[in-house]
Amino acid sequence: MVKNSFISVISKKENTENRGSVEFQVFTFTTKISSLTSHLELHKKDSSSQRGLRKILGKRQRLLAYLSKKNRERYKALIAKLDIREKKTR
Repeated sequence: MVKNSFISVISKKENTENRGSVEFQVFTFTTKISSLTSHLELHKKDSSSQRGLRKILGKRQRLLAYLSKKNRERYKALIAKLDIREKKTR
């Protein structure tokens, strides 16, 4: 397993206070995605884990779409902290 590298992004104090916030939910989904990705690199034919990964990716995508509609500044800050989206170059 890969050690969680996103712990420093959101402090433990915020984790206990804001467990229902969109930022915390996206953070937990991101950590689950990274652990499942590392698992699937070793076990390529694990179809149930692949399905779970796709479900978590969809949930995170819907939460990010909601956050981008409601509060664009919080969305941009979260994307920058977690380094999720690729930057567009033109």
